Amino acid sequence: MADQASNILSLDVGTVRIGVAIARLDIKLAGPLTAITNSPEVITDITKLAAEHNANTLVVGLPRGLDGQSTSQTRYVHDFVDKLKTTGLKIVFQDEALTSLKAEDELKSRDGGRRRYNKGDIDALAATYILEDYLSSHEE
Repeated sequence: MADQASNILSLDVGTVRIGVAIARLDIKLAGPLTAITNSPEVITDITKLAAEHNANTLVVGLPRGLDGQSTSQTRYVHDFVDKLKTTGLKIVFQDEALTSLKAEDELKSRDGGRRRYNKGDIDALAATYILEDYLSSHEE
């Protein structure tokens, strides 16, 4: 559970589910945590996860079109983050280009195409890739 090191959570926000990944700041190692349902209680659920895992920062994947343009999903994520601001947690955006596709390809290759994973697994792994990208671009 919570330890002395501070952690970061990453969110791959979708309209149905939100993939969540976690990384400890001291070792900068990201891994999938869970996928949660995007329900009316989701802000409370995220707040609880952050407290449970001693996280003070949320890295939120920002979707964009192939040419870098805003899309309806970009606007959805911005609106979602406006609600997240009530948590008091630090919130930063990270480009999420092709992370879900990469996650699905990775999971397919791991199980030999038998599809023993679900969409929540894809979302949590995509959140991991978002967090890895954030950590690698913020190395000190």
